[in-house]
Amino acid sequence: MLLKVGELARRSGLTVRTLHHYDAIGLLTPSARAENGYRLYDRDDIARLHQIQALRRFGLALAEIQTYLAQPETPLASIVERQIAMLDSQIGEAARLRERLVHLHGMLLDGEEPELTDWLTTLELMTMYDKYFTADELARMPMYRNSQAPNPEWTELIGEVRALMERGVPPESEPARALSIRWMTLLARDTNGDPRLLAKLNLMHDNEPSMQARSGISTELRDYVLRAFSETKLLIYEKYLSPGEIEFMRANYGKGAMEWPKLMAEVRDALDAGMGPESPRARELAHRWLDLFRSYAGDDPRTQAKFREALLTEPGLMAGTWADESLLGFIRAAMGSVAQPR
Repeated sequence: MLLKVGELARRSGLTVRTLHHYDAIGLLTPSARAENGYRLYDRDDIARLHQIQALRRFGLALAEIQTYLAQPETPLASIVERQIAMLDSQIGEAARLRERLVHLHGMLLDGEEPELTDWLTTLELMTMYDKYFTADELARMPMYRNSQAPNPEWTELIGEVRALMERGVPPESEPARALSIRWMTLLARDTNGDPRLLAKLNLMHDNEPSMQARSGISTELRDYVLRAFSETKLLIYEKYLSPGEIEFMRANYGKGAMEWPKLMAEVRDALDAGMGPESPRARELAHRWLDLFRSYAGDDPRTQAKFREALLTEPGLMAGTWADESLLGFIRAAMGSVAQPR
């Protein structure tokens, strides 16, 4: 079947002028012409037009599309697959917007009249989440689902931590340690115990100053909580380490605090991908795990053995760390194939 330029324009939703332009720049040249000189487009031309329009929707310029299509054996199926993925993303965004509007509608029906600024703040925070998390991640992240309204648990806890900071209470104090345990317990719950969600949440917090302002969690406040939480672990390790060993640990323990979630996220991805602990990727992760461990435990095998004893004996050391037995078992097995330094 051959289509004249006017018929193709009508069916594709484009203008005749656009099709003429595509022809003029060599992007879409009709395969045939009628005796009177009219352009005639066949099935292959129409398939190429679909590719052009799909790539246009991906944001490519016409020159970029021309270069892409000039490659041999450009598969139409892969372009259609990308279009489907883009539409799925748009559908997900529309569904999340609908959830927000349903929530607002319910509040209004219940007689509540949220302040416009509060509602806009909520929308801003949720839009920020959309930049860093996939639709699937947001669906299994309680913190995001609860962000449509102020969370009294977090509001109260953030206020208590800020009050301690403003009074100059050191993070090593008992009140600060108690609040840090509450903090990490809530955070583990609201990230579904998934280190990947925690790592992305940390990235969002670091990259978005407005997120810090809206949530009330400044970098200083977060670091205060982390120092207090580190102290809860240090006090346990003191029972197993010599004064010199604990001094070294105190000087170095917090330096890699933000690296652990990212590393555990990668380990979790390896687990979910079905990688074996003997695989090159697992060995690489085990090396990095050991490097982080040595950064505060040192290189003495006798000191490292004390850490392992403490970890086996003290359940409190794993609390609030996002490391479950499946993750630790994978790392232990991977370490079995990594040569220990002497």
